[in-house]
Amino acid sequence: MAAPQGHVEQHKNGRFRAVVSNGRDPVTGKRRFLKSPWTAEEPDAEIARLQLLLQVQQGKATKGNLTVMEVLDKYRAVVNPNHKRRTIVRRDQLIRDYVMPRFGKDFKAAKIDAEMLENYYAMLQSCKDNAQLRMNHRAKEHTCEPLASSSVRQIHFILTGAFKRAVKWGYLDVNQPALAEPPALELNLPDPPTPEELAPVLNEAWRDLNWGMFLWMTMITASRRGEICVARWTDVKWKQAKIMVARAGDQYAGKVEEITTKRKLQKLQSLDPLTMELLQMYREYCERQCKRLGVELARDAFLFSTEPDFSAALKPNTATQRYRRLATRNKLRSTRLHSIRHYGATELLSAGVDLRTVQGRLGHAQGSTTLRFYTAWSERSDAAASAILAQTVPRPDFADRTPRHAWEILTASLRHSIENGTYPVGSELPLARELAAEHNVSVGTVSRATAALRDLGLVEAKQYRRAKVMRQFRPPTIVEEAG
Repeated sequence: MAAPQGHVEQHKNGRFRAVVSNGRDPVTGKRRFLKSPWTAEEPDAEIARLQLLLQVQQGKATKGNLTVMEVLDKYRAVVNPNHKRRTIVRRDQLIRDYVMPRFGKDFKAAKIDAEMLENYYAMLQSCKDNAQLRMNHRAKEHTCEPLASSSVRQIHFILTGAFKRAVKWGYLDVNQPALAEPPALELNLPDPPTPEELAPVLNEAWRDLNWGMFLWMTMITASRRGEICVARWTDVKWKQAKIMVARAGDQYAGKVEEITTKRKLQKLQSLDPLTMELLQMYREYCERQCKRLGVELARDAFLFSTEPDFSAALKPNTATQRYRRLATRNKLRSTRLHSIRHYGATELLSAGVDLRTVQGRLGHAQGSTTLRFYTAWSERSDAAASAILAQTVPRPDFADRTPRHAWEILTASLRHSIENGTYPVGSELPLARELAAEHNVSVGTVSRATAALRDLGLVEAKQYRRAKVMRQFRPPTIVEEAG
């Protein structure tokens, strides 16, 4: 095979550049070309052609001419087999909607730098339509809507991963996206419904036994919607009173595909006696429905389905939309079906269940995930915590306080004299100068001690008159409110 020779091409504006073939891409099969910058003179382009040929022959041909989209295409060709379909769809959507409009097909990857990316991230957080190169924010039909920080972070990590591979393969010298700083992750505080708020929701849902049982199992198991949607009767362990959660449902193009759980874990969850009774009642209901159709309920039929014979899994999006309408009618704060997982985690921890058990029930790899994303502040737990602290903190003893200052020592002495009858109720205390001489203190110290006794309600003190004893000291009584 003859060695590549390349050629010099001329632009319509009269400028020249060299073009040399660098073989074919082993992944895409497309031919790769090295191109020199445009020059005004043809001899200069010829010299550039010889230089490019030398680089190809020595194996030192630069690969820095790749565009941003070419870098992403090469990255996706490698990582796609290792990612789930949902991950691939979401990543391709972000590239299509936010990377491609901004950088186009011809933007060189080597031109990207950290400052450019951080400015772009800030623009997306002010308005997601800034993905377009030219956007008129003053147009009447336009409303600025910021892109969530979580989505911007996903774009950042997609670019970082792609450029990391490009550096590894020798296409680029520096991973510029890795030098950029993504926006901070803004965590939405969980806002699960309370048991009182869920009561009318469940009561309405039970009008349809299939739908009511679905919500009940979602609450009891605190499972993800996809896990409950593909649950089969063979997963229910009647003797053990447990249910196996080993698969999840992924909806795509109107169909539900059974895939592994999020962390590829299988868990055998315990069920309470009431839930087992409800499951038995629900199974009899399913068998009667199939019997009316002239078929038998299959041994591995789905628990929940929109098909009358339970032959197909319930679509996760259908469950989400139906719950949103139900929650909206009952005026819940959060209308997301996922909030029921928050409810389960919060109620379990509030009831004193240890974190490790709650973590395992929800299928989390780390307990920190359970605490950060799935538990809400509970007034009941806060009240219980307050009661526990109140039992451990030393009780206040207003009568037993060690005096430190002169006026406090005098106050304690006078209070003791009132309590032992030296100064009975109705009597008057000596004059300030007499008390000062007796206790070897200043008149100001006596005045402050008298004011302290007055604040305790023991004496009545008026200017230019002796203080009169009104009552003996008694610690304040804490009276609980009725009810």
